[in-house]
Amino acid sequence: QVQLVESGGGLVQAGGSLRLSCAASGRTFSTYTMGWFRQAPGKERESVATITQSGLNTYYADSVKGRFTISRDNAKNTVYLQMVSLKPEDTAVYYCAAKSAYTSNFPYWGQGTQVTVSS
Repeated sequence: QVQLVESGGGLVQAGGSLRLSCAASGRTFSTYTMGWFRQAPGKERESVATITQSGLNTYYADSVKGRFTISRDNAKNTVYLQMVSLKPEDTAVYYCAAKSAYTSNFPYWGQGTQVTVSS
């Protein structure tokens, strides 16, 4: 199993930037595909970005392409989400998640970090 702890959320004005971090426990971090998800009030949780074990492949939701960048440092057991040009519609609780390369679902989740973008 892996335990995930997000940090870096906060209140920012539209057009601003934030960098979220997700620290993972355990010695097998590099074997997990990592993802960032978000859930806004009254909305379903949605995938924001995903990164494969080596970091060579990344995937983004259309709504964040060109503005968000997912990256990972396997030596530090950490995955990041750099967010720039933030919009009020990016306001949500952001969650970090991990899964094996052999599964479709993400079984491991962090507690979430709130991102609020004011207009």
